[in-house]
Amino acid sequence: MARWLALFGGLCLLALAHSAAVPTVDTMVVAKSDDTIATTPTSVADITTEESSPPIKLTEMEVISEVSLRYAHTTVVARVRNPAKRAQEAHFRVLLPETAFISGFVMTLDGKSYKAYVKEKEEAKQIYQDAVSQGIGAAHISAKARDSNHFTVAVNVEASSNAIFNLTYEELLVRRNGVYNHAINLHPGALVPKLTVTVHIKESEKLIELRVPEIRTGNEIDATKDDAQNSRATIVRSHDDREATITFTPDLQEQERLIQLYTEKSKESAAASHSSSSWYSAEPETTTPEGVLGQFVVQYDVARPKDGEVLVNDGYFVHFFAPTNLEALNKLVVFVLDTSGSMMDRKIIQLREAMQTILGELNAGDYFSIVEFNSAVTVHDLKEADGEPPKRHYSYFDYDKNVTLVPPSPATPENIAKAKLIVSWLQASGGTNIGRALDVAVELINKGVDWKASESAVVPAAKENSDSPQAAASSDVTTAASTEVAVEKTEDKKTAKSLEPIIIFLTDGDPTVGETDPKRIITRVQEKNYGENKATIFSLAFGEDADRKFLRKVSLRNGGFMRHIYEAADAALQLRDFYRQISSPLLAHLKFTYPSGQVKSDSLTKHEFRTYYAGSEVVVAGRVEDSATEITPQLAAFCGVRDGYGRKRYEVIPRVPVEKKKSGYLPLERLWSYLTIKQLLDKHDAGEDAPHKDDEKSEHEKKALELALKYSFVTPLTSLVVVKPNATNAVNAESVDKAAGIGPVSGGPLSITSNLLARPMASHNSFGHFGLSGPAPAAAFGAAYISPGFNDKFFTTPVRLPAPTTTFAPIVTPKSVLVDYNLLNYPWAEALIIPQNDTLLLSTDKDTVALKLATLSEVPKESSGDAECASAVDGGAGVCVYLTRCDSAKHITAQVYSTTYCAVSQGYAGVCCKREKVDIVH
Repeated sequence: MARWLALFGGLCLLALAHSAAVPTVDTMVVAKSDDTIATTPTSVADITTEESSPPIKLTEMEVISEVSLRYAHTTVVARVRNPAKRAQEAHFRVLLPETAFISGFVMTLDGKSYKAYVKEKEEAKQIYQDAVSQGIGAAHISAKARDSNHFTVAVNVEASSNAIFNLTYEELLVRRNGVYNHAINLHPGALVPKLTVTVHIKESEKLIELRVPEIRTGNEIDATKDDAQNSRATIVRSHDDREATITFTPDLQEQERLIQLYTEKSKESAAASHSSSSWYSAEPETTTPEGVLGQFVVQYDVARPKDGEVLVNDGYFVHFFAPTNLEALNKLVVFVLDTSGSMMDRKIIQLREAMQTILGELNAGDYFSIVEFNSAVTVHDLKEADGEPPKRHYSYFDYDKNVTLVPPSPATPENIAKAKLIVSWLQASGGTNIGRALDVAVELINKGVDWKASESAVVPAAKENSDSPQAAASSDVTTAASTEVAVEKTEDKKTAKSLEPIIIFLTDGDPTVGETDPKRIITRVQEKNYGENKATIFSLAFGEDADRKFLRKVSLRNGGFMRHIYEAADAALQLRDFYRQISSPLLAHLKFTYPSGQVKSDSLTKHEFRTYYAGSEVVVAGRVEDSATEITPQLAAFCGVRDGYGRKRYEVIPRVPVEKKKSGYLPLERLWSYLTIKQLLDKHDAGEDAPHKDDEKSEHEKKALELALKYSFVTPLTSLVVVKPNATNAVNAESVDKAAGIGPVSGGPLSITSNLLARPMASHNSFGHFGLSGPAPAAAFGAAYISPGFNDKFFTTPVRLPAPTTTFAPIVTPKSVLVDYNLLNYPWAEALIIPQNDTLLLSTDKDTVALKLATLSEVPKESSGDAECASAVDGGAGVCVYLTRCDSAKHITAQVYSTTYCAVSQGYAGVCCKREKVDIVH
């Protein structure tokens, strides 16, 4: 009978199952791609074993997150033991936050460590293809999109042995509604004897807000200060309020309570997400993931200088900007609401409910329009509220009707009341005319607010697009011409009002009538939505059927973002929470300028922003010129004025000195690289690349790939390769360094005995519900892979392969900095090493300590003998020895080392180690 465990750090699942003993594989490919893969679950009941064995046990789970300047570095460590007399298979699965990049993975099996290296994705794919061509059973797993990162590795844990999984990922925390949210999902899959979560926050300014809400299921809206707090979380603040350590150690009883609570909430949400409509009659899933505790969340905010905060260290800078005491800009909001047939029943009810609150939160001085679309497109006139609810007769062919435009309405109490009544009458029926709806919305933005409704205010029906580009061009010209006339007539009045234009576009499906080509829709919108009055378009993908890739591109091209609204009981709350994040624009047309002699201009991350919203934050990073002695950035923007109309210029010019001396450890370089890669990938996804051949990478992709390889980030362009340690003929470190870590490098042959298996897995729903993965058949090994999913959903392909023994194609891995210091078996130390001066930089609760590292084969020792110390790695007293002499220090974490380190022979990196663990020869 299959057994499984689950472990998540940003969601993380560890599945353990019986299987026959198999040889340990030397090389595994961890890969990403953008193909759509079907899912075929395996029945656990179909697999039997010859004899019953005690299952693998998860003995300890530890999550350690270091947050410095909003940049979070999270480590998930799982320790398991196989008590049986035969090998058993363990699956380690991770679902990360959608904004996170994996930056390291090490697994230790029977005392031997396997470290993962980042490779270019196509190279990993070639490794797979070469293996298949040589008759080796292999699997290269692909999945759709990059909105979520998934990691899966299947390994065999030998009889009576231990295994340790160590995964790290990094992310820049985003400020929403006035706080940073750091979420760690705890899904251990079973009760864990020792479960610890530690979050250490270190900021340059004081922490003015710090709270830990109750454990959540993971898909609720962000917690607020009014929500219940986690009484079992311990918070320890530093004396200057710039640091804090949060610890959560639920005992078995508390874990049982949380598991039960999560199960109940998941069942309620799953039931609520299924409609009784004939349009969608699938039964809700009844299975609930075992052993899910929920989501551990830390929320905090910092005091911020009036003119923003600029930090400089070791050649890099970061500029945080989040002003508060500003008059809000008035806005023109066009709500574009899908009422097609697929919105029937619960969805349309939730939309009506959410709009009641959203309309009520419009500010005095705002203007708004409501555009409803199904097969036809309707701009609602508030005069409709004075009559009876309309009797609607929908036809699939209504898409070719003209649309009568109605001027936007001021957000007065009377108008808001009428709008709420009209929204309450919305009914679902017909097709999905997305292209026409967006066309009308942009037309309303371009016309502004001060114009009179007349027969001329009509958007003529665009002819149904054929393959003729001339026909499409003719239609575009007609619409563009009418737009130009409208803009010309109202330009002066629009400028006087100075409203911030926003389009909120909600749909649950694909374009099905009118223009159905997403590329043409995007192009048409971009051609009309431009200039100083360009509207920011926010897309809301309601449920699982919306084309999120298309919606994401629409928003990225037009200055906004796409948000997935889960079809659950709290969908209305999700919609309201989204609106509150963009409801108060404070600045428009922000531009950060950095003098050329101070900052390297080609290194700057995004530094022009359409709008800054209250409760959020703008972040710019870059590299500092070597000769710079100070940074004097200039911020220019427009803010609101007290009377609500018009706007005035806003300028800030801070002055920050550049210290040549490195001031401790600040993650500015990694923060810069992370932000740069993210923004390059966004530009690529938005289709902003220069023309290039289909089989070649764009300039944005090339730059992102180069940085991802340099900083070891797993992205849509890179994959992981895991190589057996000490297999020197599989490593060509010198060649990789010469190739700058980008191009493929050949190495010597490697003979192994391997069996790889792509394992079928059931996808989980938006509430963290996972299906079981069946155990491997005899003589099979689970392939390691990264599988990015769409909005926390993954798909894999089942592959059953034979078990040949053959010569594997050479695998080449980049040189690890650990090699230079004989620390390959101490993977946790890699992130702490500063190779430029051969030091290990360690952040403790009190300060930052620099310890020397030995580069020669001789190990540093005290001439007077090993000194005694009080706190050894394994507990109790010990002796202070250089790192490589302590066997127990191989599998600790940086956090553990910060409490057990010591200095050896004039400042070398030592550790307090029990005597019996010193100088052990394996």
